Amino acid sequence: MTSLDKPPTDKPTTDQHDPTPASKEVTEAALFEAFGGLRGMIETVVPGLLFVTIYTINKNLQLSAIAALAVSLVLVVVRLIRRDTVKHAFSGVFGVAFGVVFAMMTGNAKDFYLPGMLYTLGLALAYIITTLAGVPLIGVILGPVFKENLSWRTRNPGRKKAYAKASWAWGLILLAKCAILFPLYWWADTTQLGWVLVALKIPPFLLAVYLTWVFLAKAPAPIDVFAEMEAEEQAEKARKAAAAQAAQQHPEA
Repeated sequence: MTSLDKPPTDKPTTDQHDPTPASKEVTEAALFEAFGGLRGMIETVVPGLLFVTIYTINKNLQLSAIAALAVSLVLVVVRLIRRDTVKHAFSGVFGVAFGVVFAMMTGNAKDFYLPGMLYTLGLALAYIITTLAGVPLIGVILGPVFKENLSWRTRNPGRKKAYAKASWAWGLILLAKCAILFPLYWWADTTQLGWVLVALKIPPFLLAVYLTWVFLAKAPAPIDVFAEMEAEEQAEKARKAAAAQAAQQHPEA
């Protein structure tokens, strides 16, 4: 068992500490970083919006798909030039690329949206299954952001409970989104499905992020395992230095 996930000690843990305004600000900043903030949301919406707009106007699958993929690549290039984090932009490129491949292979414009819909369904199930297994996915995602890694599993039960609530929220919200989109995939035309999908990009996401913030803002503060490991290293260095000094002062020992 490592220092990242070690059992409780006799000392009180942060589970006994009340959340402070500062911890709420840290939670807000961490969520903003983890989920990409406003720019990340824009990058997830623009390719799909461009695809459905062009397809609504001229019903040209190839032009719509190429335009969506091109704008995704431009967003990545802009981030690379600015030396920003590219993980959200890259995930957007991969999602659009899979959609383009599916649509081109089948010749059905609606299949541009199918990979993203399947990903959403899989993610919803992942949130629910991992929570039932006792390792809520949102905690796995946010643990490194809060510098607590997986310490919340055994050392911070209040925080584990908050992560479980947040994961349930994400899972159920995404399932509700799938319950709307999959029937439309079968019954609606491409433009109807596309505009509904664009409309459902941000609101469910914002609701899930807000509920996550509510649950975590009320939870105990995270245990900074990185600071603990650094403190242990400093203490070990101090012990070695003290032992070396003692050996110099008493060589006969």
